[in-house]
Amino acid sequence: MDVAIADLLKTVILGVVEGLTEWLPISSTGHMILVDEFIKLDVSKAFMDMFLVVIQLGAILAVVVLNFEKLNPFSSWKTRQEKRDTIELWKKVIVASIPAAVIGLALNKFMEEHLMTAPVVVTTLIFYGILFIIIENYNRHRHPRITELERLDYKTALIIGFFQVLSLVPGTSRSGSTIIGGLLFGASRYVATEFTFFLAIPVMFGASFLKMVKFGIHYTGGEVLILVLGMVTAFIVSIVSIRFLLSYIKTNDFKAFGWYRIVLGLVVIAYMVLVGDPTAND
Repeated sequence: MDVAIADLLKTVILGVVEGLTEWLPISSTGHMILVDEFIKLDVSKAFMDMFLVVIQLGAILAVVVLNFEKLNPFSSWKTRQEKRDTIELWKKVIVASIPAAVIGLALNKFMEEHLMTAPVVVTTLIFYGILFIIIENYNRHRHPRITELERLDYKTALIIGFFQVLSLVPGTSRSGSTIIGGLLFGASRYVATEFTFFLAIPVMFGASFLKMVKFGIHYTGGEVLILVLGMVTAFIVSIVSIRFLLSYIKTNDFKAFGWYRIVLGLVVIAYMVLVGDPTAND
């Protein structure tokens, strides 16, 4: 197993970036595309394309572990009504997953070939950053009609699912787009964020499975090590990231993330002007 120490350190860095940005509404794909331009692993392009998606499995496992009782309809600790509520939650998650699954499969190849670029990421980072600030200002004097996850209806769940389709464009942020959808259609920050976490489970498992099938089953020992290390790092960091976000939004809005997106976008624009497009040679 010939893996350089430098590549293992780079893998850890990529895992940290994934774990932090997957759940904060600042775009994990956008960050990973940009970071990948400066932290090059000594692997094939095909493996790297697969790695940048499959590493998300570590992040999604953090959601499952942290919410296992809430997501488990067969828990012996739950009452009959609570079990029914859990099954209803899964039905809403499945309904909300349909738009991204259908449209994502249809447009996946086009997205990979034409939109995985720094200019696209910059545009969506800034646009949705501004949108977060506008929406939070708009909601300042409004009271959410959905303050508990159990009260999220199927119609709103489906609408949030359509907003998730927006995240097919790199830099948008899957969590950011679905949270925006939830906020616009009456969900509280906490409900919108929590449902976003659960909605990620089928979507990210499905995307990772498709990437692994496309790559094949022929892994070197070094590739297996890099993949496992990246997922484990993303899992650990995601635990911290998820807990932080759920605690943060109890007393804060999403404006800080909006400003972060704008500043990051401007920094990347400055880099592109002074140095050049980091993705131009892809």
